[in-house]
Amino acid sequence: MELFCREIGDEKSPGLIVLHGLFGSSRNWISNAKALSNHFRVYSPDLRNHGESPHDISHRLEDMVLDLKEFFSQKKLLRASLIGHSMGGLVSILFANQFPTLIDKLVIVDIAPKSYSLDYSSEFTALSMDVSQYHSREALDKDMSKVLSSEFIRKFLQMNLEKVSRGYRWKINVDAIRNTPDRFIFPELSEPYFSGRSLFVLGEKSFFVEENDKQNIKRYFPNVEIQTIPGAEHYLHYSHSSEFLQIVEDFLLK
Repeated sequence: MELFCREIGDEKSPGLIVLHGLFGSSRNWISNAKALSNHFRVYSPDLRNHGESPHDISHRLEDMVLDLKEFFSQKKLLRASLIGHSMGGLVSILFANQFPTLIDKLVIVDIAPKSYSLDYSSEFTALSMDVSQYHSREALDKDMSKVLSSEFIRKFLQMNLEKVSRGYRWKINVDAIRNTPDRFIFPELSEPYFSGRSLFVLGEKSFFVEENDKQNIKRYFPNVEIQTIPGAEHYLHYSHSSEFLQIVEDFLLK
């Protein structure tokens, strides 16, 4: 599968790949990628079933790991650093475990190496709306608010909208994601574990990484740093972008 990718930065700079989370896309990382491009050639692919990338019936973590391996080959990357948020973080963890020689430094954003069983019923309901009948985002958002109260999440999901001749369409492959029940089943990592330099950036107010998860993080990543951004929730790279970029750049440029 050939993933759509946004690229920015000097082609001679070290490679840095950024993987977005569920229901996201490379668009969510444009500002951060631009900032990071001062020091890196930043690659921001859309993962399968998201953004401009191809759709497929399966949406397992293992599928996305293989997509990323193919991406390295397509871009002729011998080695690169990797940033992954949420779902993209799970993919990054598995990739580093399976293909450690391809990874320089690893940055995981607000996710732990474990399986997740999360309720996305409201998001799936919103993403199942027939958006072809709407002629304005205001009207669409008003109806979407009836099933999804969070304005932030609604605006986040609406980044997957594309204007067409009659109304809008969803670019995300909702059916494939919803119909892959094991989409966030995390397999046991195999030894040897990734020994390269790793950084986990967590949100203080996020529930995605619990205190007891840190033991497994240190077990699987013996050369790890863990930093927590005060007051931040799950989308910390957006809500606390300055603090996030400072932490990540300090780590990557050491």
